[in-house]
Amino acid sequence: MTTAKSETAQSIYLNLRNLILNFEIQPNSRLTETELATYFKVSRTPIREALQRLETEELITIRPKQGCFVRGMDFDEFTDYYQIRVSLEMLSLKLACINMPDEALEKLCSVWEKNVSTGDAGDAERIANLDEAFHMKLAEGGGNRVLVKMLGDINNRIRIVRRLDFTDQERISKTYEEHYGILQSLLNRDVPTAKNDMTHHIKKMRDSPRC
Repeated sequence: MTTAKSETAQSIYLNLRNLILNFEIQPNSRLTETELATYFKVSRTPIREALQRLETEELITIRPKQGCFVRGMDFDEFTDYYQIRVSLEMLSLKLACINMPDEALEKLCSVWEKNVSTGDAGDAERIANLDEAFHMKLAEGGGNRVLVKMLGDINNRIRIVRRLDFTDQERISKTYEEHYGILQSLLNRDVPTAKNDMTHHIKKMRDSPRC
């Protein structure tokens, strides 16, 4: 059963998470339980719970006797994660092509039709969430639960960089176009083309100047 304390911790967690992902709290900033408790007008208990969740997602690090720090931008590490992600996405496409019915793929297509992207500039959080959901839906459609978990773990580690990629309309429109093309290849059960397009899509995100 959900308690008031757990709801408070959830609210604080979501608030801090958005502040970090939107860079309203800068990388490497120090966070203290006392200051956050004062800011949110709560005890330190829900603050501690929220910080522990953020640490699990690797958005902050907790250093003994030093405090909590917003994670810095380690681009070499992000590149390593993207390299692993490409391999996972290739398997995801193969399994989705075998196991996802046309109806499920067509439902995803309706989200990524070109005319839907108009006016999305400035809504980086929503587009980043849609992008992540797109890749996870394909993984889930393939039916390999371990793959879904591994891809979810990678997403948690690259989420802050993924957000940076959706700050202008041109990149958003390209994402709609690329996702739609991948889905069309899957509907045609054309795995080689889908893999080629997915690799190109991920590498463009990895190599974005904003990242």
